Amino acid sequence: MEKEQEKEQNLDNNTGSLDTKTETNKTEKQTNVDSEKEEKKEIPPEEKIKELDEKLARTFAEMENQRRRFEKEKEDAFEYGGFLFAKEALNLIDNIERSKQVLKNDESLKDTEALKKTLEHLEIINKDLISIFAKNNIKPIECLDKKLDPNFHQAMIEIEEDKKDPGTIIQEIQKGFTMKDRLLRPSLVGVSKKTQNKEEKNQENKENLSNK
Repeated sequence: MEKEQEKEQNLDNNTGSLDTKTETNKTEKQTNVDSEKEEKKEIPPEEKIKELDEKLARTFAEMENQRRRFEKEKEDAFEYGGFLFAKEALNLIDNIERSKQVLKNDESLKDTEALKKTLEHLEIINKDLISIFAKNNIKPIECLDKKLDPNFHQAMIEIEEDKKDPGTIIQEIQKGFTMKDRLLRPSLVGVSKKTQNKEEKNQENKENLSNK
């Protein structure tokens, strides 16, 4: 009798499990059917048109941005295509200036007619180069007696000078140049600073030594 009751109980449990699984499957099938119905719902024509308009507007915006970038790159290539060449060409002017200084410092040539003529020829060549550069919008930076501007000048040394305001350029070590609105290279300069008395100098030297 007890065994028969256990069998009936197991049968009921199995039946309950089958019913639960069946119900679950039905729910899942219904969910899938509902999803398919949602997907099959037709989008109203107005929404389709609005969506296409937005896509078209985005496409035109991207095309316009690309066109502007291309125009800017083309303009830069035309305007500044010779930027690196111009920067390298400045070495010609530097070499002429160095040659002039070497000749001027040569004691064997001092006050000679040969030195005078050589310097005159070098100066003519230098002016011709500056003129050619100017025709191509490459111009020297005028810096003497002007305030130091980090955008165009690079201070190399400070020189004591009470007649000028501190930070005034009083020496040009190497001439700087611009190409249109771009800096080819900065001017290397010496700037003025106030004269220090002996006590200030000694104090500054002590501070420098203590910092080492």
